[in-house]
Amino acid sequence: MAKQRGRKAKVWRLLDEGKHAITDPNASPEEVAQAEDTLNIANTMGLDDEQDVIYQQLQKRLRQRLARNNGKMASVLNQDQSMAMVPAGEFTMGSSMGDADEQPEHRVYVDIFLMDKHQVSVGQYARFLDATALDAPPDWTTMNRLQHQSRPVANVDWTEADAYCTWVGKRLPTEAEWEKAARGTDGRTYPWGNEHPTKFLANVSKEHWNSHSALTPVGTYEEGKSPYGIYDMAGNVWQWVSDWYGPDYYKTGPSRNPAGPRTGMHKVIRGGSWGSNPNGLRSADRETHLPSFRGSGTGFRCAKTP
Repeated sequence: MAKQRGRKAKVWRLLDEGKHAITDPNASPEEVAQAEDTLNIANTMGLDDEQDVIYQQLQKRLRQRLARNNGKMASVLNQDQSMAMVPAGEFTMGSSMGDADEQPEHRVYVDIFLMDKHQVSVGQYARFLDATALDAPPDWTTMNRLQHQSRPVANVDWTEADAYCTWVGKRLPTEAEWEKAARGTDGRTYPWGNEHPTKFLANVSKEHWNSHSALTPVGTYEEGKSPYGIYDMAGNVWQWVSDWYGPDYYKTGPSRNPAGPRTGMHKVIRGGSWGSNPNGLRSADRETHLPSFRGSGTGFRCAKTP
């Protein structure tokens, strides 16, 4: 009798856990999927009549929730084909073997988002300048030549990168979004895996700036794509992200959708460039510059919340 009461109490707890995830509007797809497993466990333990009524109600609400999630996913996939979908969930951020500001290695959850498959090109940025009549970046006459239109734009500061993303209805990615888009969920060192960079994987380790020809057209390195099919997440140009830099932010920041310190002096750049060594190309590596910084190896890409 006592064993039966204990089993019944456990079933109620499982049903309550499942209900919490199913009815929570902020629950992630992973949490909703876990609720489905929880309900199945409760069912296999045996339900009395009252519990069965609750179970059937929760199953109905679960099917409705899953249908909404699937509909949202389909809508995202049908959006701009120049962007890749990065699903909601946790990933490993930072590196226990890296620099001090990459530690501690920790688990972070980010909501679903879209990321440009390619770094913003000279041609795309030229259309932005034509539409807005803003000042062109340094060396624009050279950069804007016909042979460079598909190469990434460079020499843009943080404010200009942010303005471009806003103009196209997007935004700069957060540092956490950028790192997840680069390395996925398996903790790999580089976008393509753990193999050291080679000339077949990324545009890196060049010793001299050769006009804009030091950069390669966006999307050149098929074998160097990230787990989500995103190109040039290592090399070509460093990429501005939205976050202010905090050297100890990983120790104090939230584990869910971190967006960086509220204020700061420097902004974060990620991904390395044409001149970077393997250490600077790691997906966990963090570098910083004043928002006004411009460099021949610094560009950006945009993200979007679906």
